[in-house]
Amino acid sequence: MSFKIDRADGATLDLDEVLAVYHASGLGERRPVADRERFAAMIRNAGLVLTARDEDDGRLLGIVRAVSDFAYVTYVSDIAVVRERQRSGIGRALIDATRDQAPSAKLVLLSAPAATGYYPHIGFTPHTSAWVLNP
Repeated sequence: MSFKIDRADGATLDLDEVLAVYHASGLGERRPVADRERFAAMIRNAGLVLTARDEDDGRLLGIVRAVSDFAYVTYVSDIAVVRERQRSGIGRALIDATRDQAPSAKLVLLSAPAATGYYPHIGFTPHTSAWVLNP
C-alpha cells in the first residue's frame, strides 16, 4: 500500500476519522479523545495539519498537528500513525513534510513514552530543558 501526504485544513477534517487514527495509533490514550468539543478545537485550531492517506482507498493513516511561526520553530503537538502502518515510513514522511512547510525552522516535540527510541532514529536529538505547566 502506498500513501500520500497533504496539508489539510483541520476545520474541514472528519472528526470521527481523525479520532479513529488517534485510537488506532495509541495516542488516544494520552489525548482528550472523549471530549469531542475540545478535541475538535485541537484539530481546528492547529496552525499546521498534515495527513497521510492510503492512495488506493483514501483512508486516513496518519496525522501531524503542529504550531509554527514558519521561520524559527515548529512545535509538533501530535504525530499519530495507525498501528498497522507504523514502521512503514509514514511517520518519517509526515515529519519530512512538516519540515518542508518551514524548512528554516527547527522541529520541537514531546515524545510519547513508547516512542522515545524512534525520534533519534530519524535525526532528533534529546533536549534536557523542556518544561510543562499543566492547566
